Amino acid sequence: MTKLLLRALAGETLPTPPIWMMRQAGRYLPEYRATRAKAGDFLSLCYTPELAAEVTLQPLRRFDFDAAILFADILLLPQALGSELWFVTGEGPRLSTITTRAQVDALKPGDAIHERLSPIYETIRILAGELPKETTLIGFAGAPWTVATYMIAGRGTPDQGPAHDFKTADRAAFSALIDRITEATILYLSAQIEAGAEVIKLFDSWAGSLRDENDRHEFAIEPTRRIVSALKTRHPGIPVIAFPRGLGEGYRGFAQATGADCVALDNSVSPDWAARHLQCDSCVQGNLDPQLLITGGDALISEAGRITRALRNGPHIFNLGHGITPDADPDNVTRMIEAVRGA
Repeated sequence: MTKLLLRALAGETLPTPPIWMMRQAGRYLPEYRATRAKAGDFLSLCYTPELAAEVTLQPLRRFDFDAAILFADILLLPQALGSELWFVTGEGPRLSTITTRAQVDALKPGDAIHERLSPIYETIRILAGELPKETTLIGFAGAPWTVATYMIAGRGTPDQGPAHDFKTADRAAFSALIDRITEATILYLSAQIEAGAEVIKLFDSWAGSLRDENDRHEFAIEPTRRIVSALKTRHPGIPVIAFPRGLGEGYRGFAQATGADCVALDNSVSPDWAARHLQCDSCVQGNLDPQLLITGGDALISEAGRITRALRNGPHIFNLGHGITPDADPDNVTRMIEAVRGA
């Protein structure tokens, strides 16, 4: 096994960690903005395989990353299940809302998603043929809790309140929605692997809002465990990175509870704490503050080096604690990579 990312995910401690960035193909790059303008709108970009593959490859032409992550969006899956999806300029995604059991039951069956999502699989096939041989291809999906929060509220919300309200008002209906998303996610990610994805990442961006321990187990840990288990049964050896953002102390034991090969950390987690409490169970990924790619300077160099040194005695993938922001400076990405590899 020669790909550095796969070696780290297999539990190997490397002299220098592999590097990639969440949202590494995105609005901070002028070439991305040009390609998106050519596509016409965000969804057209996602669903045009040649253009989606192009923006996936763009950051690799600038930066020496060890992985590419498929360009898509976590809300394509609910759209494939029957939710209406559109984007409002300057505000972000909108979905038709789900607030009743009848609406949950009206969603399409999981195996109906592939017709809508076939362009995503074609993008992966293109990338599998074009990526450098040393670069790992990552597929992804949103974790069920996070996807459900968008489907219920119809948009992102600061506290995921509508999802918590639905969960409280009709727990059986909410559980049924989580089950439908979980089953569809298994099918979606399995198809990504069959198309050529070598690693899967599950983004549970709002996991931290599940403060009740029972809720966290039922709606964050257990769905992730089901997805990981199903994927590894269907595709033995496929590595999975889980990102239960905002869990704090709840990161401890998450890899063991879910079967994930790697836990991605948000930037609130101390790398020294992660080295003591998480690297004994799995590879860890993270966790530079994306703000430092805006401000740059000595603070960027210092923190990138500090994270790398703190986690150098166990399997580690260097990444951000959240996605890179549109106002990041591409030159600071180069400086970050140099700092990590020189630490």
